[in-house]
Amino acid sequence: MLTRRHIRVKVMQCIYALIQSKDDSLEKQEKFLRDSIDNMYTLYLLMLSLLIEVHKHASEQVALSTKKYLINASDDYPNKEKFINNKLLVQIAKNNLLKEELNQRKLNNWYLNEEYVKLIYKEIVESDAYTSYMLVPTSTYEEDKALIQTLFKEIIAPNEKIYDYFEDDKLTWVDDIPIVNTYILKQFKKIKEDQNASFFLPRLLKDDEDMVFAIKLLTKTLLKNSELEKEIEGKTPNWDKDRIANMDYILLKMAICELLNFSSIPEKVTINEFLEIAKEYSTPKSSIFINGILDKLVKEYRAEGKLNKIGRGLL
Repeated sequence: MLTRRHIRVKVMQCIYALIQSKDDSLEKQEKFLRDSIDNMYTLYLLMLSLLIEVHKHASEQVALSTKKYLINASDDYPNKEKFINNKLLVQIAKNNLLKEELNQRKLNNWYLNEEYVKLIYKEIVESDAYTSYMLVPTSTYEEDKALIQTLFKEIIAPNEKIYDYFEDDKLTWVDDIPIVNTYILKQFKKIKEDQNASFFLPRLLKDDEDMVFAIKLLTKTLLKNSELEKEIEGKTPNWDKDRIANMDYILLKMAICELLNFSSIPEKVTINEFLEIAKEYSTPKSSIFINGILDKLVKEYRAEGKLNKIGRGLL
């Protein structure tokens, strides 16, 4: 679920937070990093639980509509229960493993903030996708799946109130929301009707090595800060240290640290990853600036024999 690029971003956020808080406790920063990574999984679970609560609310509304004497829009649909019987939605809502995980983590956010559930449901029933879907009495699993993908992509994922809610809860979620939403949409595309319940509880990290990588990149960047600053000095003759954007400086240190301390990661991979992160998180010209410095350093390191890279893909 979490790629190495996302892990690098988490480390970057951690170092930036340290600079802002001026807290030099390595132990605290390691905990912050671990919590930030784990909280991303919490965000993922909350997005799925929102669908569970929307299904529950929809079921309640259908039950209420059967007791009403007044005609409403839902009476025009040939099958008023079609949405609550949507096969993918039911697959999520009745997933006991997912429910157990939510209970263990005490994630009852939407129960305590049901106005967001009502808001999302209202936008769903007012959407063209929902109307088109409900006008046809039956549908296949693939058609049910297509509806949920559309509703998630067009209504849930871009909802500003949901975004603001998550931002207020945990600041690091601001960068996690697009990653989590994209991952969920990929899951919706891959899921099958007979899918195992554990499908919705993927591993956060591919393996234990990813966490080792994260902690090592963080600690070595922080502990070798003075050495890394010296590596940058002289490569920016027209720039004083104070004129380099804080984010650029952090990314440069991390990239240099990775080049010199992670022998299994090809230098091209390191450079490309940090250039992409710079494009997204720093100034428009940052990637050009960072690329120029790293290019000089790599040539220098090669000449001095400092790049002892091993493994595949190093031609």
